Amino acid sequence: MAQKHDVYTSPLVDRYASAEMAQLFGARVRVTTWRRLWVALAEAQRQCGLPITKRQVAALGKAADSIDFPAAAKYEKKLRHDVMAHLHAFADQAPEARGIIHLGATSAYVVDNADLIIMAKALRLVRNWLINAIDALARFAKRHRSLPTLGFTHYQPAQLTTVGKRAALWCYDFQQDLEEVEHRLRHLRMRGVKGTTGTQASFMTLLGQDEAKIDRLEKLVAKEFGFKAVEPITGQTSSRKVDARVADTLAGIAASVHKFCNDIRLLCNLREIEEPFETDQVGSSAMAYKRNPMRCERATGLARFVLSLASSPQQTAAEQWFERTLDDSANKRLAIPEAFLATDSMLRLVVNVSRGLVVYPMVIASRVAAELPFIATENIMLAGVEAGGDRQVLHERIRVHSHAAAAEMKLRGKPNDLLDRIMADEAFQGVDVKSALDPNDYVGRAPQQVDGFIRDYVTPLRRKYRGDLNQPCDLSV
Repeated sequence: MAQKHDVYTSPLVDRYASAEMAQLFGARVRVTTWRRLWVALAEAQRQCGLPITKRQVAALGKAADSIDFPAAAKYEKKLRHDVMAHLHAFADQAPEARGIIHLGATSAYVVDNADLIIMAKALRLVRNWLINAIDALARFAKRHRSLPTLGFTHYQPAQLTTVGKRAALWCYDFQQDLEEVEHRLRHLRMRGVKGTTGTQASFMTLLGQDEAKIDRLEKLVAKEFGFKAVEPITGQTSSRKVDARVADTLAGIAASVHKFCNDIRLLCNLREIEEPFETDQVGSSAMAYKRNPMRCERATGLARFVLSLASSPQQTAAEQWFERTLDDSANKRLAIPEAFLATDSMLRLVVNVSRGLVVYPMVIASRVAAELPFIATENIMLAGVEAGGDRQVLHERIRVHSHAAAAEMKLRGKPNDLLDRIMADEAFQGVDVKSALDPNDYVGRAPQQVDGFIRDYVTPLRRKYRGDLNQPCDLSV
């Protein structure tokens, strides 16, 4: 028999995802959910007047958690049908209920409803990681709300911002992702009890053509699993657009993760901010001095994977013929669990990194100082106009001096001497050039914007989800 190390296993489970998410998409949770759906259907049918006894329902409930996987595997080898295999294995454990299990239902009753139940639980796990990422980045933003740093547009030096304002931008991306997850959870409906082609014809027969009983049956089952609504109409399966919308939500999170982690990787290169680095961590097998941003690199790799997965459920939704085809099954088994596992993995990395970001204020200040003379030129020019100078003349003088100073920096590696050039120019003799060099004068309302964002967006989330904050996030690798 092949051992674990002899065959491929998913690194999402072995290395990256949380145990909670990995277990959620495991066979035991899936099949246990199938069995609970069978129990719920039998109980609802009993309450609606079918000849099912409390004893039969109790027998099913008692056996629900004791899954005989080897027995089910033997049945599946013979029947070539996983749901029927587990149905027979379940019936063997509750023989007095054998005749009433799955009454009037189709495989999609257990498979689709179970998938929706599991997706709802998975979205809640994703929501919890998002909340913790938002909280960590908001704390970081508040701590550095006023620390001036060089802003970049086109990855070229631009006006100043603050370290906290930049972190608030990352945080806001994740806050928008949280809104999307909450939206998905609010609007996620159970497939319900619909029958073979979604017409509920079998239940019309079972319940004597009583439509009110069918509606009650469906509501009873949905209530058992915490759903407030069921899909209003389906074919044999629920619409595969549900999977596609969930995958799109996860892809949106992946985009936010990718942007955040890319920024950290760039800042690490600039030596301004680094992800946490353990005492015994090795950055490179050859270059012992290196401190590579491996967590952010891993997260961007996982994010690209999730982004690539998002197209698959859309194609599956497009490919369904009439009331259903089976080409969705194998695809769903891969695309949906792996999208959730990878999202869980990358969000754990984001939380871990956000809680341990290291800032180097002196490096940040030195880069600000190197570029500030260029940034300050507009204020210097305006001061020259106030001192009686001609705006157009002063603009031309600054333009010439700026290009000359930049050429010395680029061609000869010299420090920025723009201020010396301006102070030596008689056109600026009446201007206190050095008074224009306080970085805090160039960050605008960045600190106040951080305060407002935390007050209006983050603080309400902290109150709403206070029980989910400070979730442990220790990474094994």
